[in-house]
Amino acid sequence: MLRYVLKRLLTAIPTLFLIVTISFFLIRVAPGGPFDLERPLEAKVMENLNKIYQLDKSIWEQYLIYMGNVLRGDLGPSFFFRDFTVGDLFRQGLPISIEIGGFALLLALLVGGSLGILAALKQNKGPDYAVMTMATMGITIPNFVVAPVLTLIFGVMLGWLPVGGWNNGAWENKLLPILTLGLPQVAIVARLTRGSMIEALRSHHIRTARANGLPQWMVVVVHALRGALLPVVSYAGPAAAALLTGSVVIETIYGIPGVGRYFVQAALNRDYTLVMGTVIVIAVFIMIFNLIVDLLYAWLDPRVRYD
Repeated sequence: MLRYVLKRLLTAIPTLFLIVTISFFLIRVAPGGPFDLERPLEAKVMENLNKIYQLDKSIWEQYLIYMGNVLRGDLGPSFFFRDFTVGDLFRQGLPISIEIGGFALLLALLVGGSLGILAALKQNKGPDYAVMTMATMGITIPNFVVAPVLTLIFGVMLGWLPVGGWNNGAWENKLLPILTLGLPQVAIVARLTRGSMIEALRSHHIRTARANGLPQWMVVVVHALRGALLPVVSYAGPAAAALLTGSVVIETIYGIPGVGRYFVQAALNRDYTLVMGTVIVIAVFIMIFNLIVDLLYAWLDPRVRYD
């Protein structure tokens, strides 16, 4: 297993290199530049800015300089947030996005998984219909609609929670963002768990377990749940990478100082280094969680071996 992990980590290096290289040239091919404004800057000012940010060099020289800086752990200065480097922005915002996304993912796995199991055990009965109706609503209603509704109910009408702001990470300020971010994931996990649990409950080894007189909870939790979790684990890997790297909608609506808001701002403002920084962070997260998913597969399914 250790050999497999080391092999995956080594193969991630050329993959990350290709992602960074392709992204670097794609963002430079896009029309416009970081200092293109509605009212153009004076030629001398533009010349000085290009010289300061080394944009006056050829694109290959810029690429080699950028890759050298990345290898030293320097993601460069932000072109839009002039007083900050990309590393500073991520150091400030990424822990906040990870905290919000982590709790949303935990909410999805616990609540969604429990609802999916309940729906599978009560297939084609009232609880099943209720769970699937809520899951369908959770998937189809976008979070930019859910967020204002929750804010109106819990923040304005009931006055239980603040309508926005971070307040140094106070718990009451985190609840609505976590709930809004987690609800669609709860719906998806519930549907996945229900489908895979129904299939697992009809398998031969479950019928054998029941024929041997095992209690229902042992049949479900010990024997059926393990196999039913495989589709959920497959989904949770990429979902975790997406949740932990921030949501531009949630962070904008609730005024959360995470990194999700940087994704759109960086692209719109041609902030080359910030775009590249977000690409690298997301790519690293996806690789790490895909590796975790593969390891969990081997743990959940004895037929999967990487030795």
